[in-house]
Amino acid sequence: MRSTGTHQNTVIRNTRGFSVVGTRITLYDIMDYLKADWPPTLIRNWLNLTEKQMKDAMDYIKNNRSQVESEYQLVLQETEEIRQYWETRNRERFARIAALPPKPGQEEIRAKLRAWKERIGRSC
Repeated sequence: MRSTGTHQNTVIRNTRGFSVVGTRITLYDIMDYLKADWPPTLIRNWLNLTEKQMKDAMDYIKNNRSQVESEYQLVLQETEEIRQYWETRNRERFARIAALPPKPGQEEIRAKLRAWKERIGRSC
């Protein structure tokens, strides 16, 4: 791990990107909450950070805004690609499962489930 040399090594770069030392929290995690308009004190409490950790992280983001923001955009893009991959993979998997014939002995429970779905559909 290589230190950023600022804020007494509270923020470092590791294999996950910029992180708060001693935690698994990345600056990108903090950016997610900031983009959702969470106040820093709520973020600090939610992520269980000390005041110093939060202040140093916020200072680092502020002082290196373009670098952190460009890496954050890459993280968001990668996250979306991963989400789409798994969504597609699961959709195909669930389609194969749905195409399987029902297991023997489940006729009664399936009939009850169909009746329940119909009853709910009428009440909506």
